[in-house]
Amino acid sequence: MLRFLFQRVFYGALTLWIVTTATFLLIHAAPGGPAILADPKLSPTERHAIETRLGLDQPLGTRYLRWHRNVVRGDFGRSFLYQTPAMDTIRGRLPNTLALTGLALLAAVALSLPLAVLVGRRPGGWLDRTLAVVNFTTLAIPAFWFGIVLILVVAARWRLLPAGGTSTPGLEDDPIDRLQHLVLPVLVLALPLASELFRYARSGVLAGRRAPHLTPARARGLTEGAVQRRHVVRNTFVSLLTVVGLQVPLLVGGAAVTETVFSWPGMGRLGVEAALGRDYPMVMAITVVVAVTVVSANLLVDLLYGLADPRVRLT
Repeated sequence: MLRFLFQRVFYGALTLWIVTTATFLLIHAAPGGPAILADPKLSPTERHAIETRLGLDQPLGTRYLRWHRNVVRGDFGRSFLYQTPAMDTIRGRLPNTLALTGLALLAAVALSLPLAVLVGRRPGGWLDRTLAVVNFTTLAIPAFWFGIVLILVVAARWRLLPAGGTSTPGLEDDPIDRLQHLVLPVLVLALPLASELFRYARSGVLAGRRAPHLTPARARGLTEGAVQRRHVVRNTFVSLLTVVGLQVPLLVGGAAVTETVFSWPGMGRLGVEAALGRDYPMVMAITVVVAVTVVSANLLVDLLYGLADPRVRLT
């Protein structure tokens, strides 16, 4: 088990270094510069003074090594756009993103697994065919378009739910109001994820129902419901853990689009603003946080999968 854990931690650290290095090189190689230097009224002297203050006048290799040295000390730099420490700004946005993505993930699993078990009892039936159409339709709809349609129909026309933001002015401490603001963005994030998980869960349920070890279980007098719970559903859930780990990066990426559409003050929206403004410290700080989150989530899934299936520890 220790060897299994060491391998996963090593590969996670290597992945983190590759991602941060590639991001650093790409954002500095992109055409244009920080938005703070885009003011046409700046004189060459003022522009040079700003570049010197921000350290942009130094060679790329020097900036890269300095960034690594500062990160090791816990210093992620100061945001060009917000003029605040990058990590302090992220800490203010991170809870909103965790609430959004966490609820979307829970909703997707809670929706996909029971439906897969229900469909698995009668494959090819009317419910199976209906869900197949819904599944492919959901996967084909772009998240930003779906979010805009929900805002126009549910929020603007029917006035059932808020169109965006985290709370209504004056009701910041009302949990019911905050939950109402979460419904639409969570729906946009959860439905495509649920459709993806449903495909794998359905396949797992169908394969599990044909497994040879179920015959002795039924011969021992177990009811069909007990066979489903103890064998089919349990094995399907274990297999679904790996799929959930693979979907975490897509969930984080989808959060950027969803937060922008619904004006949700989270890390995804902050990342879009930082990328558009060429805010190098903020982009790198968000990259580190997202990369650590994704790597940690995959490490947790690997550990849970290894505990559930000892055969994985031998690979």
